[in-house]
Amino acid sequence: MKLDNKRTILTGFAFLSICAFWQMYNSIVPLILTNTFHLNETYSGAIMAADNVLALFLLPLFGAISDKTHTKIGKRMPFILFGTGLAIILMNLLPLIDNSYAAAPTTFKTVSFVVVLGLLLVAMGTYRSPAVALMPDITPKPLRSKGNAIINLMGALGGVIYLGVAAVMYPNSKVEGLAHVNYQPLFMVVSAIMFVAIAVLFLTIKEPKLVAEWNLAEDDGSGSETLPKPVKKSLIFLLSSISLWFLGYNAVETWFTTYVSQVMGQALGGASTCLLIATGGAVISYIPIGVIASKVGRKRTIMAGIILLAVCFGLGYFLTTAYSEINVVMFIVFALVGLAWAAINVNSLPMVVEMCRGSDIGKFTGYYYTF
Repeated sequence: MKLDNKRTILTGFAFLSICAFWQMYNSIVPLILTNTFHLNETYSGAIMAADNVLALFLLPLFGAISDKTHTKIGKRMPFILFGTGLAIILMNLLPLIDNSYAAAPTTFKTVSFVVVLGLLLVAMGTYRSPAVALMPDITPKPLRSKGNAIINLMGALGGVIYLGVAAVMYPNSKVEGLAHVNYQPLFMVVSAIMFVAIAVLFLTIKEPKLVAEWNLAEDDGSGSETLPKPVKKSLIFLLSSISLWFLGYNAVETWFTTYVSQVMGQALGGASTCLLIATGGAVISYIPIGVIASKVGRKRTIMAGIILLAVCFGLGYFLTTAYSEINVVMFIVFALVGLAWAAINVNSLPMVVEMCRGSDIGKFTGYYYTF
């Protein structure tokens, strides 16, 4: 049994699209909220947490709904196409409102921005679980860790593309001293990346045919069976661990641009470079991490990654308070952050979906992303 690398890469274009969006969202939206709308960290933090609150309901819901959906283009593809299309429209409204508010502030524009942001988060929530569930749908269980490594590579590539574009379009020299930064060109570029990625996925991955081949290869049952007690206990502990390490990582990723801006006086370009290096560190680590996990086990690999991540974040605090500029030592630390995050991410999703039957993959993928 051998993984179809080409097919897995093409499947990963859905995750590339998602990661490019979230990398931009987590980098730019906090800056807009604090710099344009002048919200303090409490209010802007509450708004930035909204995607995770919505995820509690949307991801398992649409994952489970997609499990029971049957169309000519498949179970997952309708959600991917609809969610991406709606997200592209809504995301391009945000910089329009941002620019309009900067020119002439009104309460109505603030409310409009928050409402559009909420609708955008709902749109993204409708297709994340179906998009990620597509890989295990068309990949036999023994190959899912390798498949997930490739999917994560594609997601990291989406992040790298965004960070590279942001670093080129918005260097310190261009935005320093500006009262307001126009992010509309960046939103348009990212929406174009999302459109092209999903077009490639739709044109190359024929979901019903591939799922039929998978079902012929492995009869995975109806999905209605109750999990054995030891498996359920392991699932609960694993999902709890997932929530904790994402809590730590997302806090840093979401607020790093704002933090560096206020603590070090660095603009978007400098912060994006650090995040780009972290993503690059993850990219070059995914495949080696998959090999290491196959030798020493997924659990040990994940635990090593968690310890390394905690050490790197601790060093990050000392480096950003001891220095006034981004430096080489910080680049090294962020490269190690990427390595640590790869060790965690490659192995966690396959551990979750391998505890379920094939007809419940979307629901269990939703559980993973909910936690």
